[in-house]
Amino acid sequence: MEYKFPDGFLWGSATSAHQVEGGNFNDWTEWEHANSERLAAEAARRHAKTHMRIPDYILERYPNPLQPENYISGKACDHYNRYEQDFDIAKSLGQNAHRFSIEWSRIEPEEGKFSEAEIEHYRKVILALRQRGLEPFVTLWHWTNPTWFAKRSGWLNKDSPKYFERYVNKITLSLEDVKVNFWITLNEPEVYVGASYFSGQWPPQKSSLISGIKVYQNLIKAHQLVYKKIHQISGNSLVGTAKNNSFYEPFSDYLLDRLVVRLNHYLRNEWFLNKIKNYQDFIGLNYYFHDRVKFSLTLKSPGGIFVRNKNKNESINNLGWEIYPEGIYRVLKDLKKYDKPIYITENGLADANDEKRAKFIKEHLRWVHKVIQEGVDVRGYLYWSLLDNFEWDKGFWPRFGLVEVDYKTTERRIRSSAYEYAKICKNNALEI
Repeated sequence: MEYKFPDGFLWGSATSAHQVEGGNFNDWTEWEHANSERLAAEAARRHAKTHMRIPDYILERYPNPLQPENYISGKACDHYNRYEQDFDIAKSLGQNAHRFSIEWSRIEPEEGKFSEAEIEHYRKVILALRQRGLEPFVTLWHWTNPTWFAKRSGWLNKDSPKYFERYVNKITLSLEDVKVNFWITLNEPEVYVGASYFSGQWPPQKSSLISGIKVYQNLIKAHQLVYKKIHQISGNSLVGTAKNNSFYEPFSDYLLDRLVVRLNHYLRNEWFLNKIKNYQDFIGLNYYFHDRVKFSLTLKSPGGIFVRNKNKNESINNLGWEIYPEGIYRVLKDLKKYDKPIYITENGLADANDEKRAKFIKEHLRWVHKVIQEGVDVRGYLYWSLLDNFEWDKGFWPRFGLVEVDYKTTERRIRSSAYEYAKICKNNALEI
C-alpha cells in the first residue's frame, strides 16, 4: 500500500554541533573531562547487573562505554571539517532538508567578542546545504553554553535572556545574506531544565526546584526576545522551537493515575508551548517517548510524582527506550490545537546493528500520514540523526545514525536503513 505525502513535504535528518563537530570548548566540554571517570564507573556498575548488561556486540565494536574516553567528545565525527562530504551523503539519500545547530561558544568565545571566522564557517555550512538542495533548519541553542556564560551562572542569571539575544542579534544580522527560512531558537528546553536543574544529572548539576523554575522562565523570556529580534532583522523568516513531547497514558483507570497523567502532560508538553504561543511561527516536534504512568510519592524523577518504566516494552532500542510509533500520532493530534505548521525535527532510535531502524521509520511515518489525512498540518520529517554522534552523558556507544561513523578513522558508512528511508524521500511516499 502506498501512502502519499503532500507536495512540498520536507524530508531530511538532523544533527547538533557539540554531538558531531568535534573540537568544541564549552561548559559541556569542561564537564566531560571532570566527570568521564565517574560516568565510566557508574556504567560498569550498571553493566554488572544482569538486567542492565550492555550487549557484547556493542562492547566489541564501539568505543567502550565502560571506559572514560567514551564520555569525552573530542573530535566527535569531525563534521566541522567534513560537513560537505556529509551533506553529499544526505543529498544522495534523497533528502531535501537538514537541521543543524550553531555552536554559541564558537561565535562568542569571550563575552561580547565575536569570531568573524566562525560566523563565516556557518555561512559556508548554509551555502553548502543550499547548493545541494537541502533546506537549512538552523538551531541557535542545543544545550551547550560558552564557558564565560556558565561562569556567570548560566541560565540562572537574570540577564541570561539578554546575553542570548545579543548572540542571536549578531548571528542573524551576519547571516542575513544567506536567507535562513527556518530558525529554531531552543532545543528541548524542558529536557535541559529537568536533567540539569531538577535531577542534577547534567551540567551544572543543580538539583533545585526553584532553580529549575527560574531557568525555565529565563528560557521562555529568551525565546520571546529573539523571536522579536529575528523578525526585526529578517521579517520573512519563520521562528519556532524544537519541543520534546511525549505521549502519556495512565497505567490503570485509577483516579490518581489519570490525574498524574494530566499533570505531566500539562507540565511537560503544554506549559512551555502555552507561554510562547504568540511567539512562534511553527512547532518543531521531537518525539521519542511513550509513558504509561502510575501515581507514586517518589520525587526521584525530574518530572515529579510518577514512576516511569510501566510500559509493556514489547520492542525497545539499545538504550532500553520503548518503540511506540502510535505515540507520534497521539502527540501530533494534540498539537493541532495550537493551529501552527508542524515539522518533526527529531525522531530516531539507537540501533547499533541496524535491525529495527527501517521498520521504525516506516511505522512512525504511517502514523504521521494518518494524522495528516485527519487535518493536522505536518510539513516535514527530520530523522535523528544523519550521523552516529556523541550522545551526551551516554557518550559514543548509542548509535542513532543513518550513517555509521568509525570514530577512530572518522570513516562514514551508509546503513541499509538509510537506503530504505531514501526511497521514501525520493518518492515522497511510503510503501508498506
